[in-house]
Amino acid sequence: MLKERSRLLKKTYEVMIFQTPKFRQTKGYKQVYRMNVTGSSHLQVLEDVFRIFNVKDSIPNDYQGRYMGTGDIIYIDEGRQGTTYYQLQPGGWNKISRIHVL
Repeated sequence: MLKERSRLLKKTYEVMIFQTPKFRQTKGYKQVYRMNVTGSSHLQVLEDVFRIFNVKDSIPNDYQGRYMGTGDIIYIDEGRQGTTYYQLQPGGWNKISRIHVL
């Protein structure tokens, strides 16, 4: 029963990954990938995306970016419920208000 309930609470989020051309830059973010991810919370989605794009065997074949690292941004779109940006910092993911995109 509990397993079925947790499955029902999961939803699909549209996710975009933004990276700068070079690691550790603070401006000039470009969208490098877009995908749908199923999860029960933003934190779970962030962890899943980080794992996918940092394990060589799980990276999609059409991904042209680099491994995820400090400073990279994930955009989560929930449709009518809004959008949220998260930036990877040394202590984990931090919600941010906006990014500078080229």
